[in-house]
Amino acid sequence: MAIPATFLDELRGRTDLAGLLARSVKLTRAGRDMRGCCPFHEERSPSFYVYADHYHCFGCGKHGDAVSWLTEKQGLAFPDAVRELAQAAGLEMPEESREARAKAERQVGLREPLEAAAKWFAERLWGSDGADARAYLTRRGVKPETARAFGLGFAPDGRTGLARALGGAGEAKLIEAGLLIQGEQGPAFDRFRGRLMFPIGDARGRTVGFGGRALGDVQPKYLNSPDTPLFDKGRLLYNLDKAGAAARKAGRLIFVEGYMDTIALAEAGVEEVVAPMGTALTEAQLALAWRLVPEPVLCFDGDRAGLAAAGKAAKRSLPGLAPGRSLRFITLPPGQDPDDVVRAGGRAAFEALAANPEPLHALLWRTTLAAADTSSPEGRAGLKAELNKLAADIADKDVREQYEALFREQFWEAFGWRKSGAAPPLPVQAPSRRVAKPIASEAHLAMVGLLAWPEIASDHAEAVAAMPVADRRLLKLRGAIIDAVMWEPDLTAEGLAAYLARAGLADEAAWAVASCPLHLSFTRARPLPQREGEAEDAYEDRVSEASRRARAQLPAMVDALAWLEQNFVARVTAYREHRELLATDSGDERLQAQRSALFDRIRSLQDARRAHYEALYAFAQEMGADPDLGVKPINSEPGENDGEERGGSDSGTGGDREQGRRAAHRG
Repeated sequence: MAIPATFLDELRGRTDLAGLLARSVKLTRAGRDMRGCCPFHEERSPSFYVYADHYHCFGCGKHGDAVSWLTEKQGLAFPDAVRELAQAAGLEMPEESREARAKAERQVGLREPLEAAAKWFAERLWGSDGADARAYLTRRGVKPETARAFGLGFAPDGRTGLARALGGAGEAKLIEAGLLIQGEQGPAFDRFRGRLMFPIGDARGRTVGFGGRALGDVQPKYLNSPDTPLFDKGRLLYNLDKAGAAARKAGRLIFVEGYMDTIALAEAGVEEVVAPMGTALTEAQLALAWRLVPEPVLCFDGDRAGLAAAGKAAKRSLPGLAPGRSLRFITLPPGQDPDDVVRAGGRAAFEALAANPEPLHALLWRTTLAAADTSSPEGRAGLKAELNKLAADIADKDVREQYEALFREQFWEAFGWRKSGAAPPLPVQAPSRRVAKPIASEAHLAMVGLLAWPEIASDHAEAVAAMPVADRRLLKLRGAIIDAVMWEPDLTAEGLAAYLARAGLADEAAWAVASCPLHLSFTRARPLPQREGEAEDAYEDRVSEASRRARAQLPAMVDALAWLEQNFVARVTAYREHRELLATDSGDERLQAQRSALFDRIRSLQDARRAHYEALYAFAQEMGADPDLGVKPINSEPGENDGEERGGSDSGTGGDREQGRRAAHRG
């Protein structure tokens, strides 16, 4: 069976050689590559190295690739080895037909004229015909040795120069190789004329096509070979044969937009650079890059076209994302390309821009947000739908769920409390180095309550979204709860629990309930007792009315109570830290005034706390549930119930509280 060389190249490119050999050879990391003891001869010190596309033993000289490994070590016949690798790579074996054999033979036959054309173009560049092309390279800062290293050439501005030079290969073969164009009437003529020529190689460096840049005012500015049996511009990357080894050594691979950008960076010392063929990045090209590094870096011009190309590449990469496999982006200053950057500031200027490339998820959020109209509810809903669509394009389940959670968090961070204009509560600056912790944050209390009563979130979505949340777990819960009730306003507590479980937040919900120390009735879901007849109707009406009143006032009360908690703790702590000074009758009128003001503030805060706790206690009674607030109504003097209200752990000893109360009365 004749297997086309192009199929074998693609098969080798899709095979994880290290993973294949690791099944029978113990390999360890050696820089960017792997090494182990050679399986072909006995040795104690490892001299067998496995690279991305081949293995080599420096002890016995054994060398090969994935196919030769299966044929030599496992005894498979060549077709069987290819078939096994193809099945593992998800490729279909080429059909064993007369057409397939003929195509393989044509591919072999086209290589010779392409190599001959590359040589002929190079000779023209360094001869008398290439003066203008050499002057252009000089203006662009390309040294002669760099031009020779990249095999640059020149196609003279004539119609038959190449056709005459390679006439022995046959006109039909030159047309099939993309070197000539068949005239409508008359003989074929040269495809490339008056252009600086860039040979394009495959992964092994064999010439498979060309790109040509016009030196005069000619359109198109860049012209590539047409698709041929050897040249498929969607499956090739310019300079990949040279950049592969440099990328493995540097641990990065940089995509730029054009041939000259690639050469300019190589001239500056950045060798791990490739470029697509003037088209949008394809899935096949991304797969080639991911074989070399886990996170290729895409560098685009800072103009509108460059940003659009970055957005397209980001979206096209989503189906191929996997744990540890992504993209990063460098956005250049407006109006500049990599060539401009290195010519103005050298390699250091480019490395400064490349030091902190933008992650894929950040670029997706930024570009999607910039393209959306967020001034209206419909526009924000459209933004959310587009973000959900992007996440849905990710094939890997784990990565998809992470993007969904991240986009949800970013959306509510942008359009939650900040969008509503409500400012988060300012932190209280206390002089103490140790501040007592509040009973529970308002966000914690609210989230536990919403888990039991999701209809509150449905009725007061804006208030819930505006609530400041510091804990990341509570932030995720808040976003998921609002998402759930937006889709299903009448969602029950059981339905919300099922939704959170599907979203992977069951553990966060369980933690929120278990770690909340204040057991208010609105944070517990209790089944209503069964009544009969009119008594049952009256009971349900009473509970419904109380529930409506509670829901209407709950956000404001929780917010006020949290503020009171924070200020009360700060004031009491300030007193405790300076009680000896404040209790001293020094005769200093200013000190006496400060002490009196502090005591008055503590008493007023305690009065307000008492009123709010009693209001919550009344709500519990009206709801018809057991009024278990975790505290009793406060009927004592300020300072007497501090330890009881705060759980007794963070408010000091009983002696401290009593001393504070007496000092307050003396003030």
